[in-house]
Amino acid sequence: RCRTSNTYAPSPVRTAFKICFFGVEYSMAEYLYLHIPFCVRKCVYCDFLSLPYDKALASAYATALCRELEMKKHMAGALKTVFIGGGTPTTLPEASLEQIFSCIREHYTLRPDAEISIEANPGTVTREKAAILVAQGVNRISLGVQSFNDNELNTLGRVHSAEEAISSAGTFLSSGLENLSLDLMYGIPGQTMETWKGSLSAAVGLAPKHISAYELTPEKGTPLKESLDSGNLSLPDEESVLAMSSLAIDALGTSGFQHYEISNYALPGYQCVHNMNYWNRGEYLAAGAGAHSFLHGYRSTNTGSVPEYISVLGNDVIPEVDSAHLSGEEAQREFIMLGLRKIGGVHLKEASDLKLDIATAARALIESGFLEITGNFLRLTRKGLPIANAVIVRLLQDLEL
Repeated sequence: RCRTSNTYAPSPVRTAFKICFFGVEYSMAEYLYLHIPFCVRKCVYCDFLSLPYDKALASAYATALCRELEMKKHMAGALKTVFIGGGTPTTLPEASLEQIFSCIREHYTLRPDAEISIEANPGTVTREKAAILVAQGVNRISLGVQSFNDNELNTLGRVHSAEEAISSAGTFLSSGLENLSLDLMYGIPGQTMETWKGSLSAAVGLAPKHISAYELTPEKGTPLKESLDSGNLSLPDEESVLAMSSLAIDALGTSGFQHYEISNYALPGYQCVHNMNYWNRGEYLAAGAGAHSFLHGYRSTNTGSVPEYISVLGNDVIPEVDSAHLSGEEAQREFIMLGLRKIGGVHLKEASDLKLDIATAARALIESGFLEITGNFLRLTRKGLPIANAVIVRLLQDLEL
C-alpha cells in the first residue's frame, strides 16, 4: 500500500498499474520495446543502430538483453504490447528467439489480448522460424518489403527480391500469423508512378491487415546520401513524390485501409497499438543497445555500443548513458510533433492542459488550408499531409516553441 509520507519503503510494491518507491506512487509501463541490432547487411539508406549478424555476438547479446529485462521487471505492469524491432530481429537463430520470449514470460505479465509484434525482413524467414514465433505468442508481423520492384530493391541495398518478399509473406500467413503489416517506401531513386502503383497493388494483393508507406528520407552519413550528393543517384522530383503520397492515400483507401497516421494505414481494428502509444506520448519501457525508454517524465537512453552493452550488463549494471526529465516546453513540442502525425490530430483540451493555445496559433495555417479544426481536434488537411513536416515546423514557430 502506498504511503502518503516519505517514509522508507524497503522494496517496490507492485500492483497492476502502480509502483511505490519511498512512499511515492508511480505508474508502471504497459508497453515494452526490445531492440535487436543485427542485420544481414545494412541498407544504404539506414541510419538506425544496426550491424552485421555475428553468431557469437548475437548469442551474447540475447543473454545480456535477458539480464536487462530481468533487472527492469519492477518497472512494468501488465503489458498491453511487446514490440521487437531492429535491425532485423529475425536474423537471430531460433534458440535466441526462444530464449528472449522465455525471459519475457518469466519476468513480465502479458495481458490476454496483448499485441506482440516483431519486425522481419524477407530472406530471414523460414517455416521453422515462423512456427516458433507463433508458438511463442507473436501475433503481429511487420515485414520490411519496401518495394516489389527488383531494380528499386537493388538501389536501396536490400538483400531480398520481390519474389522472396511475396514468399516470406506467404510463409507467415500459412503459419497462422494473420496480422501481417507490410512496409513500403516511395520517393526511391528511379521510382515512377507506375512502379509505385505496382508495389501498392502487390502489397494489397497479399491481404495484409496493415501497410506502412514511408517517404524515403536521405540521412546524413548514409551511402545513399553520399550517392545523391555525388550525383550518382537522383531522387524523383518534388511533384512526383507528392503525387506518390496522394496515390497511396487514394489506392489504400479504396482497398479498405484507414489512414490513421501520416505513413500508416490499417484495416478496421488493426491499428498498431504499440506505435499509437508513441504518438500519444504514452510511457514505455525499452531494453537493448541504443534503446530509449520514457517513464515518469524521463527519457533515458542505453549505450549504442553492442560490446559495451554486453560488457556492462555482465557486471549487473543497466547500460544507461543518458537520462533527462522533459521540460514543459519540450513536452509541448513533442505533443505537437507527435500528435499531428495522427490523422485524427491533437485534442484542443489536451493542448490547453499543456498551456498551448493552438487554435489561435494555427489561425494562419487554417486559413491557408493546411490545418483544420474538426470537432475538438486540430488536424492536418489533405493539402497539409504531404508537407506535414513543414506545417508542424511553422506551427511550432507560431507557438514560439
